[in-house]
Amino acid sequence: MPIDIIVGLPHLNEGALLARARSLQQTALISANGLSRWSTKRGWREWAGWRTHQLQNARGLSALCLDSAGFVAAARYGGFPWSIADYVALASAYPFRWWASADYCVESEIARDREEVIDRLSRTIRANRDCRKLAEDYGIADTLMPVIQGRRPDDYERCVDALWHSLRPGMPVGVGSMCRREIHGPEGLIAVIDHLDQILPSGVGLHLFGVKGTALPFLLPYGRRVASIDSQAYGISARRTAFRRGVPKTDMLVADHMEGWIDAQRARLAGRPLQLPQSLPPPTDCTPFDPWEQAIAQARAEIRDLIEAGELDHDELTAPWIEQWAADIYRDSLAG
Repeated sequence: MPIDIIVGLPHLNEGALLARARSLQQTALISANGLSRWSTKRGWREWAGWRTHQLQNARGLSALCLDSAGFVAAARYGGFPWSIADYVALASAYPFRWWASADYCVESEIARDREEVIDRLSRTIRANRDCRKLAEDYGIADTLMPVIQGRRPDDYERCVDALWHSLRPGMPVGVGSMCRREIHGPEGLIAVIDHLDQILPSGVGLHLFGVKGTALPFLLPYGRRVASIDSQAYGISARRTAFRRGVPKTDMLVADHMEGWIDAQRARLAGRPLQLPQSLPPPTDCTPFDPWEQAIAQARAEIRDLIEAGELDHDELTAPWIEQWAADIYRDSLAG
């Protein structure tokens, strides 16, 4: 099956951009952030619900998918301004082809060290479980797309293992933290996809969020595994063109860039597959030898387990507890 090109839309306002998406009959993706309402009534900008009326404008599109806006929420707001329940309610407001589970991205500007990466994996696992439980209540579990996160290939495997029971043939699985990832290297895009291809059940396809167009020829050998990609990179191109020409960034200009981007991706997918033969070294074991550092590591692991099990909320601030938690572990080790 060919890799499906899904075009990210910044909004669902009637205009040249949406009309072009309809005419191209291209599957579209809208972000929860693009459907958000904001208020400044209390003197600051705060989230005020969804603009669900805009979903009526999606009629006529080939299909529409929904993204939780995990990266934007982390980078712009420091976290989701809406609850998981709010998000699943939005997912129930329209017959989306699929809607992505909420997730916690791990790009370097968001997760600045290894411990924070692993913390966000646990939060992603818990958010997936919370989304599935609420989706079952709304009767939309069949269109929920699990999302896995990671910095290294084995990080994604941790998410797969935790969500294994919910994976089934024919369903897509979203792969996050892709858009800023290099193609090459032990943590590169191909290393991640190759690893997932080896561990996932047959028939489980991958949706790659925000993959760069230059990576597409390298994905062709994984055509049976990679189901779809999405991007809104054409918007950046349109902004640069408008700035260079000294003209407004109109919806028509953006629509032209969108169509050009789609044509370019189709050409890349019709080209010659590229491969990166390489031997990837296994990740090094960074288990600390110092007893206090071991206690800190154990405390973090136990707190993550509680988040994944639902005993602690995935958005709960746990950093102040770690040293106190570790102190108890440290004392127990000395007593033993």
